[in-house]
Amino acid sequence: MAEMEDPIQLKEEGNKYFQASDYEKAAQSYTQAIKLSKDKALQAVLYRNRAACFLKKEEYAKAASDASRAIDINSSDIKALYRRSQALEKLGKLDQAFKDAQKCATIEPRNKNFQETLRRLGADIQEKLRIQFSTDLRVQKMFEILLDENSEKEKREKAANNLIVLGREEAGAERIFQNNGVSLLLQLIETKNAELILAAVRTLSGMCTGHKARATAILHYLGIDNICMWMSVDNEEISLAVCNLLQTITDCLLGQGKEEQHGKEEALVLDTKKDLRMITTRLLDMLVSKKVSGQGRDRALNLLNKNIPRKDLKDHDNSRTIFVIDNGLKKILKVVGQIPEMPDCLPLTENTQLTASILLNKLYDDLRCDPERDNYRVICEEYIKSKIDPQNMDKTLHAIQMVSGVLQGPFDLGNKLLGMKGVMEMMVALCGSEREIDQLVAVEALIHASTKLSRATFIISNGVTLLKEIYKKTKNEKIKIRALVVRMSASCLFSTCPAPHRAHGLERGRRSWECAGSPLAAGGWLLVLPLQDRGREQTRKAQDYGLRQFAEGSTEKLDKKDFVVKRVKRLLKAGVVSALACMVKADSAILTDQSKELIARVFLALCEDPKDRGTIVAQGGGKALIPLALEGTDVGKIKASHALAKIAAISNPDIAFPGERVYEVVRPLVSLLNTERDGLQNYEALLGLTNFSGRSDKLRMKIVKEKALPDIENYMFENHDQLRQAATECMCNLVVNKEVQERFVADGNDRLKLVVLLCGEDDEKVQRAAAGALAMLTAAQKKLCSKMTEVTTQWLEILQRLCLHDNMEVQHRGLVITFNLISADKELAKKVVETELLEILTFIGKQEDDPKKQHIINVARDCLTKCMDYGLIKPLS
Repeated sequence: MAEMEDPIQLKEEGNKYFQASDYEKAAQSYTQAIKLSKDKALQAVLYRNRAACFLKKEEYAKAASDASRAIDINSSDIKALYRRSQALEKLGKLDQAFKDAQKCATIEPRNKNFQETLRRLGADIQEKLRIQFSTDLRVQKMFEILLDENSEKEKREKAANNLIVLGREEAGAERIFQNNGVSLLLQLIETKNAELILAAVRTLSGMCTGHKARATAILHYLGIDNICMWMSVDNEEISLAVCNLLQTITDCLLGQGKEEQHGKEEALVLDTKKDLRMITTRLLDMLVSKKVSGQGRDRALNLLNKNIPRKDLKDHDNSRTIFVIDNGLKKILKVVGQIPEMPDCLPLTENTQLTASILLNKLYDDLRCDPERDNYRVICEEYIKSKIDPQNMDKTLHAIQMVSGVLQGPFDLGNKLLGMKGVMEMMVALCGSEREIDQLVAVEALIHASTKLSRATFIISNGVTLLKEIYKKTKNEKIKIRALVVRMSASCLFSTCPAPHRAHGLERGRRSWECAGSPLAAGGWLLVLPLQDRGREQTRKAQDYGLRQFAEGSTEKLDKKDFVVKRVKRLLKAGVVSALACMVKADSAILTDQSKELIARVFLALCEDPKDRGTIVAQGGGKALIPLALEGTDVGKIKASHALAKIAAISNPDIAFPGERVYEVVRPLVSLLNTERDGLQNYEALLGLTNFSGRSDKLRMKIVKEKALPDIENYMFENHDQLRQAATECMCNLVVNKEVQERFVADGNDRLKLVVLLCGEDDEKVQRAAAGALAMLTAAQKKLCSKMTEVTTQWLEILQRLCLHDNMEVQHRGLVITFNLISADKELAKKVVETELLEILTFIGKQEDDPKKQHIINVARDCLTKCMDYGLIKPLS
């Protein structure tokens, strides 16, 4: 085909492909002919023919466009007019389709096909108008109930739920929008009633989803200042709902997250960059406003983290990042520089400053060249210098805290900031302050600073005496443990450098303090590690190090779970995670494989309680575990991988493992699927992979490349209920990936049969996950619809059970599978209609509208409508 240069010959070739039902190749032939042809009449025929191909391929917008081009050349081209009418009807533009059909009937008044089309379109237009009128009345009634303070609570709740459901449907959203709905929703928000505010915000989110023009109009009507104000409130549900609304609007402006919906017109929005810049500016303003709650500040940081850095580094446009650095870097630094113990501190949550450090890191990683990175560094240096004031200790504290925060983000930049004149000296000097707050900030910063040899040398030279005094005098456990960790980290790092670089006096001072009472530096892991993880050999070592009082005590009592839990809680409160994270980051040989194993054991013990895992993530534990899971002893890697699995199972991966780190976590999780691992490790690894596979297709691809699929499939056969459930849920997320789908399509495997049979399980959770997987597979691959009916004779009985299930989620998935079968092929639809499934669909479809199960009723009705289109059943009066 590529070698032909005769448009007539290409046209004939396209016709042959079309007759053979190979519409893709036919369209390619017509396209090539269009490029070569200069004859207008021939071009009209080619456009008309290509429109027919697009109709067959269900690409209706392209079909309408090509038909229009043919009509532009020949306005009385009856085939082009009729094809455009067909395409417009499928796109939901019934009035325009009717006009084209009218022209066809005028040209050929005796053509029964045209007359029948006119009658059908006329009836559809009348029905659409009736529904619109009915919807308008419903919308009006809902707002009347919601805005009437005297309405019964039950009625208001029902009206609010109905409004949310309506806002998620394209037709309903448009009717609300056209009938002054945004103004009325704003009135609901201004009532200050939490339930009404949530209903209004969620309705607005539904209305904005996938519709750029409407989202832009709503943004301008509500005002970004108002949206940010609502997100700033100290109400978690409202703050989160408004955050979701702003994310939906941002997705529309960026052209992301758009769902293909027939009948939705492409909107022309001229300047989305201006709106995006306005949103970014307001979010940066929120970071430093005292009127914003801690939750609101977290939402603003999360939105910036998600939308500012590039998703793909192959995209050369990092202008959003440059804008934030130029206009908001100082504001982010102000957040990381906050000290919660001080009275002038901005409202924060336990995650705020870590999230800000993650944002600093993402922005730095998104820079493309050295001049951009130099600009970033200069802004940081100038801002921190402006805060250092020997006459104002509080101001200086903020500067030191900023450096500490940057070290938890872009580490290389943080080390450059430590090299600024007076910074390290100020940290050490603050250790000598009488104020606890000064000591706490200083030792926290020194922990992060002590991971470089040059910094460790400085600390050993200038800070030993002060740290020793702090350890002896302070009653604050946070300060005490941090002082020990700084000392241990610095002295161990120092001890690894060549002997000529160590002064005899410094070495003697180091040894004297170890003997004087730094158990963490000498055998301090024993203080951290829960006692049940400690063998006799370690107890003997503890005695050798002069910890006899600790070691000779009765360990039987201390080994009990209650004591271990209390010990872990105290260590977490004292900030042990930050200390361990800094040790893992150290660029030295202090971490032998045995040391790494001990740290991994500690982390695993700390992760035991799910409630503590957020704290561990907030203090950098997620990042620290990754190298421990990849390097060290086999036992150590398994322990670290298990700790990672515990975190991955319940945490937001974007927060726990920001940036590209999340992809490094997949391999440790997959390693736990080995049958040699215990059941708990298998289970929690599957939960972590399920969480990851639900985030992005890139993560799904990574899981597939790590060859996890065979192991996950094996666990779907497992007799243990929880393992089978976790594996099935993981597969439910993975089947979204095309490569996984192709494995199901391939001949010679029982993957599909397994999923169908799991849908018939008594375990409701397994059933729900399997039904979800089957619904997505049959929607994505039509071949699997017919294959499903062949792999087992039980398919019909299983499908009927799903469609009649008491759990609405399972029932909905069963009906979606049924709809996919009916849509895939007329013969399959006929097979469905000839069974009791038709009665089930009719029973569900005839039920009155109910917001709680409207999605179920709608799918049943869609099934019946499709059967009517095939002519398999007749419509009810």
